[in-house]
Amino acid sequence: MVSDLSPIDTAKFVSAKRALDFVESGMRLGLGTGSTAAWMVRILGEMVRNEGLKVVGVPTSERTADLARQCGIKVATLDEVKWLDLTIDGADEFDANLNLIKGGGGALLMEKIVATASDQMVVITDISKEVETLGAFPLPVEVISSGWETTKALTEEALMNIDVMGRSGTLRMDRDRPFVTDEGNYILDFHLRRIGEPRKLSLVLNQIPGVVENGLFLDICDTVVIGYGDGNVEVRDINAGTVEHERIDVIERDNLFMDITD
Repeated sequence: MVSDLSPIDTAKFVSAKRALDFVESGMRLGLGTGSTAAWMVRILGEMVRNEGLKVVGVPTSERTADLARQCGIKVATLDEVKWLDLTIDGADEFDANLNLIKGGGGALLMEKIVATASDQMVVITDISKEVETLGAFPLPVEVISSGWETTKALTEEALMNIDVMGRSGTLRMDRDRPFVTDEGNYILDFHLRRIGEPRKLSLVLNQIPGVVENGLFLDICDTVVIGYGDGNVEVRDINAGTVEHERIDVIERDNLFMDITD
């Protein structure tokens, strides 16, 4: 039976399912964080249960780790496995060179560590996340909680010398309290609107005292899998310079569409 998923959930599902074609038994996998990555983890769990796929997953957040365990995926830390064959994760924005903004889910630090410790990174997303120039999505910057207001002021001052269209930053909140990452840090979201020099910006940000990491993922992604609401997918490989199109069937299965908190 064809699922009655919404177009956006269909796009996320088919992107996640197609990305798992890159997975082989015996791999050590980085498991991303976010709603699209949650679909990937669910489908991967089904492959483990029903097809005998043997993988070890390194989650990029506690909530992804919890979901992976619920789905029957063996979980380990990066320190335990040392290096990864493949990371599959989502993105908040991507451009034609497959540079990304990530961190909307609050796990950018571990996401960047895991992605750079992988032989390959595949990004799963939908067409709404593609931009001509990065910056429409607020850029997350992870900072230590002590002195965060000073770090914010220093960052806004540094942005005066960067090719951006905005400089204001806001502290990310969780209801009436600051959002706290798994590593115990805060996140500042900078509303830049357009980032003309992403490499320069990334270097400048990481030199500011108090900044732990920023959400610019540059020259890290190898392949992006773009899902569409009608079940079609587009696969762009930046290294091979190829673009492929195909259609993915969305079949409803109770154990896949069960109510698991993302």
